[in-house]
Amino acid sequence: MTSFLCGATASAQRDSFEGPPINYMTAATNDPVSKLAAKVETGEVCLSYDRQHGYLKSVLEALDVPISSQTLVFSKTSLQLRRISPHRPRALYFNDDVYVGWCQRGDVIEFAATDAKQGAMFYTLSQSEDAAPKFVRDRGQCLTCHASSRTQNVPGYLVRSVFADSGGQPILGSGTYNTDQTSPFEERWGGWYVTGTHGEMRHMGNITYEEDDTDGDREAGANRESLEGIVSTTPYLSPHSDLVALMVLEHQTQMHNAIAAANYETREAIHQSYQMNEFLERAPDYLSESAQRRIASSADRVVNHLLMCDEFALTSPVQGTSGFAEEFAARGIRDAKGRSLRDLDLNTRLFRYPCSYLIYSDAFDGLPEQVRSKIIDRLTAILENKVDDPEFAHLTPTMRSEILAILRQTKPEFADKKETSSL
Repeated sequence: MTSFLCGATASAQRDSFEGPPINYMTAATNDPVSKLAAKVETGEVCLSYDRQHGYLKSVLEALDVPISSQTLVFSKTSLQLRRISPHRPRALYFNDDVYVGWCQRGDVIEFAATDAKQGAMFYTLSQSEDAAPKFVRDRGQCLTCHASSRTQNVPGYLVRSVFADSGGQPILGSGTYNTDQTSPFEERWGGWYVTGTHGEMRHMGNITYEEDDTDGDREAGANRESLEGIVSTTPYLSPHSDLVALMVLEHQTQMHNAIAAANYETREAIHQSYQMNEFLERAPDYLSESAQRRIASSADRVVNHLLMCDEFALTSPVQGTSGFAEEFAARGIRDAKGRSLRDLDLNTRLFRYPCSYLIYSDAFDGLPEQVRSKIIDRLTAILENKVDDPEFAHLTPTMRSEILAILRQTKPEFADKKETSSL
């Protein structure tokens, strides 16, 4: 997650979610960082401080965020931009629900965490040992960039690719990219360091650009298994900026946004429909046709993200360097045949079974029933080959059967819908 300082405001988006029924700023939170903050405050958890990294190691351990997830971004595109440069990149770490940003000599550690009901929440933790550690929730500054069309118009996450100059400044006139699993490889990771191999494909990472030459020497940044000679990684917890971690990060951020957008849209549609019921003297729980259409549309968007529709097809195998791929897969829930939605392909696509592992997330489980049931019904119909839609042509019959078999053994809602399976 790297925010992009675009100068735009998020006032239009805020108007839609700061009031009822979302109440983004005032509703109780229940995300992993707010839970940790409560434990730190009561003394149940003690965070330790060290001179080089402050509280970083301690909070990563407390939040179960793997060091292998480390990626390094050197573009000046986030909160502590004055601390960031090609010589001193910002480190980003993540698990399924939490993102942690650390800068050398930074004043704070930055956190973004997913609340099952409210979506992305943003916090900082002072890097001073002079006072007891205290997490501070952001009250709107982060939403300038983290609540826009780039985040699907909800408080959310984004990964940006920019043409960064030798000082780390984005060359705005040359364009920027919001990246996810659909992005062409050649548009990814401008302003990032990247360790890993990717064959004949080329990306924007590991190099800087000139305003009058944004083609750059991409060959110099390609297939780097080490950052030695480019930047010193001694100050960081890991010498890697793992390619596979970056690819998972790109998918995960927009998948989280799609889930949060469906959550918001459903709650708002229901709220508005119920308000009209009182005005029109209809039954209190009547759900209007327009509300049902809004909910169905948001469900479809979640399904398309879940099933990796329009994913960029890899033309060369990719491989990371940090061990992230193995650690990520090891966290998977597996069926009786040992299969998991966290199994990686990395030859022609990201996942072996193209259905997002975030279907197991608290955010997915926290969706209002009105939209969650539609997602499950739609997904089941597609995987049972009952939907003939070009959007899902990338899913072979075998692939659909395998995904459905995994879900039926690992996700109770799908077991409840179980029909005779061939697997």
